[in-house]
Amino acid sequence: MKRTLAMLAVSTLSLTAVPAFAAGDIEAGKTKAIVCQACHGVDGNSIDPQYPRLAGQYRDYLQRALHEYRDGGRSNAIMLGFAKPLTDQEIEDLAAYFAALPGKLSTLDGKLGK
Repeated sequence: MKRTLAMLAVSTLSLTAVPAFAAGDIEAGKTKAIVCQACHGVDGNSIDPQYPRLAGQYRDYLQRALHEYRDGGRSNAIMLGFAKPLTDQEIEDLAAYFAALPGKLSTLDGKLGK
């Protein structure tokens, strides 16, 4: 009986834990991110202050932002054009890729804030 309960518990936990580990595919995100490089930089660290640095941001934050751009919760004509055709999986992939990149702590002039 104990063995059956243990097996049932392990099975249940493994099924409920899958969504928690569902992260995007970094390599797929890297491929999809090529179009992002023009504004956000080759390494996700934009050198133009009008475009945010994506490298090192939290995956959940990046996913939420892309969903909001795609669904109209955030208003930016350029980002709407890029985000509108993205699937949920592509958003997860992009978020995983940019979250995995090393962010930069310096300001755009290369110095840390005072």
